[in-house]
Amino acid sequence: MATQARELPPKPELPRDDGDDYEDDEDEEEEGEEGWDDWESDGDDAAGGGGGLLCLFCSAWFDSDTSLFAHCGNEHGFDFHKLVRELGLDFYGCIKLINFVRSKVAENKSWSCAEISQLEGKVPWADDSYLKPFMEDDSLLHSLSIFDDEDDEDCGMPVETGECSAGNGRSGELQGNCLNTIIDDCSDISARFEKAVTTESNGGDNNGSLSEEPTDRQLKITRASVTAKEIKKVDDNYFGSYSSFGIHREMLGDKVRTDAYRDALLDNPSLMNGATVLDVGCGTGILSLFAAKAGASRVIAVDGSAKMSSVATQVAKNNGLLYDENMKMEQKHSSEVITVVHTKAEELNHKIVIPPNGFDVLVSEWMGYCLLYESMLSSVIYARDHFLKPGGAVLPDTATILGAGFGRGGTSLPFWENVYGFDMSSVGKEVTESSARFPVVDILASQDVVTDTAVLHSFDLATMKESEMDFTASLELRLHESGVAVPGVTWCYGIVLWFDTGFTSRFCKDKPVVLSTSPFSTPTHWSQTIFTFEEPIAMVKDGSVVGSSASIGTAECPAVTIRSRISIVRASEHRSIDISIETTGVSSDGRKRSWPAQIFNL
Repeated sequence: MATQARELPPKPELPRDDGDDYEDDEDEEEEGEEGWDDWESDGDDAAGGGGGLLCLFCSAWFDSDTSLFAHCGNEHGFDFHKLVRELGLDFYGCIKLINFVRSKVAENKSWSCAEISQLEGKVPWADDSYLKPFMEDDSLLHSLSIFDDEDDEDCGMPVETGECSAGNGRSGELQGNCLNTIIDDCSDISARFEKAVTTESNGGDNNGSLSEEPTDRQLKITRASVTAKEIKKVDDNYFGSYSSFGIHREMLGDKVRTDAYRDALLDNPSLMNGATVLDVGCGTGILSLFAAKAGASRVIAVDGSAKMSSVATQVAKNNGLLYDENMKMEQKHSSEVITVVHTKAEELNHKIVIPPNGFDVLVSEWMGYCLLYESMLSSVIYARDHFLKPGGAVLPDTATILGAGFGRGGTSLPFWENVYGFDMSSVGKEVTESSARFPVVDILASQDVVTDTAVLHSFDLATMKESEMDFTASLELRLHESGVAVPGVTWCYGIVLWFDTGFTSRFCKDKPVVLSTSPFSTPTHWSQTIFTFEEPIAMVKDGSVVGSSASIGTAECPAVTIRSRISIVRASEHRSIDISIETTGVSSDGRKRSWPAQIFNL
């Protein structure tokens, strides 16, 4: 999946939606087989008849958490306040509990909370993953008055009178003002809150009079709020960036990419005929169109961009492939199978009601630069675990990151050495030094690859867990025959990474397909991702140069092998990745030299 620009500039902020993202005209019902006739909209507009807080168990809406929890107790047998009190839950614990219950209800509409009352030992919502809001814009998480009423005896966390103010109130007022500042500016929350606490301690009239408990509690509230807001902001920008038709023109015009998906869907009838298909991140809907043409009985296309969801709907309609729930069964055509839903994959079951694990095929073009940039893979894994039938097909089902060393031609040095007959090599040197700090997304000519190709890491998309997106692996690089242009030393200026994805015979039995972004294959819109060393490393073949006492990697003592330990992890900034590269050169006599680790952010 493409991004806005290879320089990766900051994305513009988009106007915040006011809750009208989910529209009634996408409500789904089908008179089909295997439970698909039970499709229906969750009816987000139901909120219009009540308040803004949704019940944990049903579709009722309330104006306050007090009335909501009273309803939960009376109608569903779930006494929230009693549970908080008995378990001694703090704010984090309450957030986890709410998200846990919502997740269980989403998985099974008939789920009962009776098991909670018989808990022994560790609670099932102890994992920090439940700190992430399960329901987007869940107002209940920001409206827990259980922590606002200092005199409420039912509160699970007793509050001392006056602990949120001190003396003449100056410190409490200062703390509140600082807290508001922190919430408004989400950057570096820990440092800003520490600064706020230091300010009130040093400048207030009652130094040290504020207890630590409210400070810690407010910090937790702020951090939870900031995390949710930051994720939503990044998601809004991410999905908004794909509202540009230029990006979709680039992706659709990438024949390697589009042909691979077309062939995998159209040339595997044993997989696609009569299949129910989920398309995650549908964009213009091209993969859904292929699936419908391949004979799928039902296709649900999901996209987080309101603009592209509307576009995909119109495209499907224009091509006679849009499913119309208002049309009578006898009037429907077998080709009218596509429904487009505007939502994130993680929120699909909040928007429409679908049979649990009801899809035969999950298809998605989720890949980003260096494979994992944009981190859309987590959405695919979520959809696989929650919506795909056991043993269902994931397309593609494998992904592999590969790498190699590149030579001088992979840098900008040759260009700057002769610019209309003028020597601008000083500029080239500065540009190359800058490249050692920032990854470059560009097409590398195959002749500039100087080492053998090595596999860095492989993923099995049918079985992998989300945690496996963070990994550390190693490459061992040696010169290949064509890598030595002249006898003697060859200089390696860095490492280039790319990926291959496979539609293997596990699911595509009729025609397996491989999509490669290798520098040895036809270029794609993903290009390759180039990581430049701080200094080039001299290399030779085994035994071609006798070792010396000089530093390894120099012309006097070139390396025969470059070993790189590479870590790729999801960055603190949502949808970004951090890459660290630790490089070691090994001489022909077995001596080693290591260079300082390089850290890149993409």
